[in-house]
Amino acid sequence: MNSLKGKVALVTGGSRGMGAAIARRLAAEGADVVLTYNSSADKAYAVVAEIVKMGRKSMAIAADSSDCSAIQGAVQSTVAEFGQLDILINNAGIFVAKPIDELTLDDFEQSIAVNVRAVFVASQAAAVHMGEGARIITIGSNLAEQVPMQGLSLYSLSKSALTGFTKGLARDLGPRGITVNIVHPGPTDTDMNPANGEYADVLRGLMAIPRFGDPEDIAGFVSWLASAESRFITGTGLTIDGGTNA
Repeated sequence: MNSLKGKVALVTGGSRGMGAAIARRLAAEGADVVLTYNSSADKAYAVVAEIVKMGRKSMAIAADSSDCSAIQGAVQSTVAEFGQLDILINNAGIFVAKPIDELTLDDFEQSIAVNVRAVFVASQAAAVHMGEGARIITIGSNLAEQVPMQGLSLYSLSKSALTGFTKGLARDLGPRGITVNIVHPGPTDTDMNPANGEYADVLRGLMAIPRFGDPEDIAGFVSWLASAESRFITGTGLTIDGGTNA
């Protein structure tokens, strides 16, 4: 498993859930991996320890994704420590679900800051250091494409905005041989959306394969997209949702 040997990856929100699974999988494929975290320091350093045991280099950086300077600093620290940046995984995100008449301007500002602005800031900062064959991969949501229930207007807004950004950025960076894509996971068993959660049975009822995905399912797909095998895919959204949107 050396498809990413010699590469350096930065995974935002890499301390738990999909982010941690992605960080571990990229390392298993040979990459050195930096991850950011906001409040889960213990979990972040546990992931770093796992990666080091694989024989790869790793470090964790405290960075609130709502803080532009913190995100820019994480990119700069990655390049300063490892000398390069080949793969950016924009994974950090928050989930706010409320009916439209209960949403506040603070809900809106925070959702856009973390789910949209941070992706722009990280991608802009990373692109400066990237060369031929680099990858920018953003974690979106199948709810950007289809909204099956109430209370999701703000979250779906924030994730669907990333589709347009992905397409535009792919045009900007394509001449440099850098691909840009967005992955849209469906129901996945994480702290944010556990398989035994309040709405889990409802979600399973929407799926063609009636079970939640594992974070490793998403990680495997992202790892492939980060590899040379995906070199002709850019500017597109790829859905991995157990057929929820079928």
